[in-house]
Formats: sequence, C-alpha cells, structure tokens
Amino acid sequence: MSVRYIIAEDDLGRADVLELLDFHLAEMHQWSPPGTVHAMPIERLREKDVTFYSARDCGTLAAVGALKEIDPLRGELKSMRAAPAYRGRRAGEAILLHMMEEAQRRGYRWLGLETGRPPPFEPARMLYAKHGFSECAPFAEYVSDEFSICMSLDL
Repeated sequence: MSVRYIIAEDDLGRADVLELLDFHLAEMHQWSPPGTVHAMPIERLREKDVTFYSARDCGTLAAVGALKEIDPLRGELKSMRAAPAYRGRRAGEAILLHMMEEAQRRGYRWLGLETGRPPPFEPARMLYAKHGFSECAPFAEYVSDEFSICMSLDL
C-alpha cells in the first residue's frame, strides 16, 4: 500500500522543516567540495521568487522541495530532500511530481535543476531521469565541473 502524501506550500516556520533543511545543507557540504554546493540557505528560500513545499504523511514531514521562478517561462527545482525515514518511500517523487504540475500550471515551458555527480546523488539523478529530465548545459549561475550536473525538462 502506498502512502498518500499531503503536499502544501510551507512558510519555513516549522521546526521539523528547519531541521530537515539543516540536515540537507550539512549533507551537501559533506558530499561536495567547498564552492560546489548550490543548495539555497533558508533565508533565500523565503524570497518571493521561490515557493517552498512540504509533503506530510499523517502530519509527519516526509519531504521538502522548492520551485524557483527564473523567468515567466522557466523554473528551477531547489532543495529537494526526503526525510531519512522516508527515503525509498516515494516522498521525493511525490513532491517532484507536485512541483512539475505546478510549473505547468504556471505556464513554464522549461524546468531545470542542479544536482551532484558523486555516488550519493545517484538516487536523485535516477528519479529525475525517470520523470524525463536529462543532462543539459549549465544554466543561470552554474558552471560545468566534475561535481555538478544540470538537468532539464521541456514541459
């Protein structure tokens, strides 16, 4: 039986959300060399060009993600993270699909993301590829290096 996650916009004020984002940032710095971490700090996730979402299972935080508007036709996925207890339970996939639907609702024609190349990032890359994302040239402030990969999807 699969879990039905409740996904909604979140104001980043809940302790469990802040704890998961702190965990996310710590892992990104653990797995990536200095200068190659592109995860947004919490303050940046609160800015008006970013919509932050949380996915919950009976009130328990399962995953988070953010949709950043690049321009009226393009968006970027940021801060995708499943809570450790929800890895492998499709929480990340649920929030990804929600944000893809939201991007289409907004009229975006393109959706991009940046993730890591090292082995700890492989599950994320596989999830994105499963839903049609493929490697693309760096966009926005990203540069090509051995630690990052940019992926995109035409909507």
